[in-house]
Amino acid sequence: MEDLLETVYASALEGHARLQTLEIISPSQTKRICSGYDDVALGLETGETVGFLASGMQVALPDLNESGQQLLTFAVENLTGEVQQGVDTALADGVPVDVIYREYLSSDLTAPAKPPNRFVLYDADFKDARAELTASFFDIIATAYPRERYTVQRFPAMKHIG
Repeated sequence: MEDLLETVYASALEGHARLQTLEIISPSQTKRICSGYDDVALGLETGETVGFLASGMQVALPDLNESGQQLLTFAVENLTGEVQQGVDTALADGVPVDVIYREYLSSDLTAPAKPPNRFVLYDADFKDARAELTASFFDIIATAYPRERYTVQRFPAMKHIG
């Protein structure tokens, strides 16, 4: 399936259009959005079939670079106020908001054309019914090193007895 997707990237094959989707998962809700004019039921990689709401959507996938942070930026039209409220609350509380990006081919809507990309949302700007969101694969810059902390609770032999 990925070979066919690569061919579609290179040349517009008749009967095979790309369909981009986003799944925004906050603690209070999950919103599934697809590019296009019609709502559509799509198969997930888990085998489950779910509905995606049609929206004007622009996606800028991250560059492959060595900056330590690869960003996905996207703009979505017609988001309801409840999405904004859920995302704003989660970001203000420091709770992660997950974003899953999937691509489908119009000739096969039963599963994504390639494995999904998972991101964590870290910035959101809402203007009227438009959302401009920025997500990252993994924020290596803000990650502690070493990740494993050596504490007295986990390693009691470290405690100094005096």
